[in-house]
This record gives sequence, structure tokens and C-alpha cells, in this order.
Amino acid sequence: MTKLVKLGLASVLSAGALFAGTYNVDASHSNVGFKVKHMMISNVAGKFENFAGSFEYDEKTKTLKSLNGVVKVTSINTSNVKRDNHLKESDFFAANKYPEIKFNLNKVEDDKAYGKLTMRGVTKDVILDVEVNGTIKDPWGNTRTGLVLEGKINRMDYGIKYNSILETGGVAVGEKVRLTVELEGILAK
Repeated sequence: MTKLVKLGLASVLSAGALFAGTYNVDASHSNVGFKVKHMMISNVAGKFENFAGSFEYDEKTKTLKSLNGVVKVTSINTSNVKRDNHLKESDFFAANKYPEIKFNLNKVEDDKAYGKLTMRGVTKDVILDVEVNGTIKDPWGNTRTGLVLEGKINRMDYGIKYNSILETGGVAVGEKVRLTVELEGILAK
């Protein structure tokens, strides 16, 4: 093996070891979003502006070992202030009584993340699709990893039961909520 190849291989192997560890979520490059049916014909999309979390990932073994996150309910944003204010009330999230939504990962098998989601004081097991998008060194010397979690929950399971019956027989708000969480983490130094 040439000296250049040996050096290149050594740097790749040592870089893999550097990419293992705890990553803090970079909220400015991440998104915690959701969609829910409205009037049975369209979707309303929203997101939470204030959230934090961390995850443990090993690039060498491609293993997501832990993930913990917390969302501030009052930071909900559906691009409609009146609707956002209603979502914060007791009909929906009851933000004064339950100010946070929490997620804790239990395990990952294949492309499924198994964890516990706590909302409105109720904790339920959830299964989300997980995709790790790789690890890179940014121009400032930080190591970054990106991942996406997607899945569905039933809002009724968390005590969010508000609805109104439509004249045509449907309901104003769907029970299933689609979650899309896109995280970019920076390796803690």
C-alpha cells in the first residue's frame, strides 16, 4: 500500500471514531412539524418554533442509540394566530397545564424508532420511521448529523378530543396527525 493510501485510510477510520457521540439539536436548522385533516378535504400544517433535544449516534456502526426532545406547546405556529391561540386552550393542548411535549427513544430496529411520546400528561408508545442522512464536517469544524422521523399518532389517545360535526356528516378536525421531525445535530465537544 502506498503511503498516501495508508494516510487516507487512517484518516477515514479515525474520522469515524470522531463521529460517535452526543449531538445537540441545532434548532435553527431543524423542524418539528405536523399535518392534520381539516374539514375532511384538506390538511392544515403547523410546526413548533421552540424545541430542544439531543441524540447519540455512531456513524461507524450507523446506530442511533438515544434521542430525547422537548417541545414548548406555546410555540405552535400554523400561520393563523386565531387558530394557534385556540390550539393552546383546553380544547386542544391545554398549554397552561401541559406546557411541554416530550419524546424519549427506547430503541431502533431497522428503520423504525420505538419511543414514548408524552402530551397533555399522557404517555404512549409510538413507532416512527427513521432515516439518518449522514454525517459531515461543516466549514467551521463542527461535526453534524441529520435525521428524519415520520409517523402518525391519534390525537384522541392524548385526550385531544375537540371536534365539531359538519353539516355534510364529517368532522372539522381529523383524528390522525402526521408528524415530521427533521433534526440536524452538532456533535458535542
